[in-house]
Amino acid sequence: MWNSQISKIMITRIIHAVAGSFILISVILAVSVNMNWLWFTAFVGANLLQSSFTQWCLLEKILRGIGIKDTKAGRI
Repeated sequence: MWNSQISKIMITRIIHAVAGSFILISVILAVSVNMNWLWFTAFVGANLLQSSFTQWCLLEKILRGIGIKDTKAGRI
């Protein structure tokens, strides 16, 4: 049941949600714990930038590997 509900969501939406969550969490951690968490924010941003040029995203490969199908043709 869980997998069938998740399959209805496009992979690109999952990737954007995960990246956005990582960025927000790392900024909150940078403000409240240690400024070095901003390195994680930069890492996520750099991966988003490289995926726009290379059309390759590790999270997309992982999601496809566990069986989540994209509802639209094309890649992120």
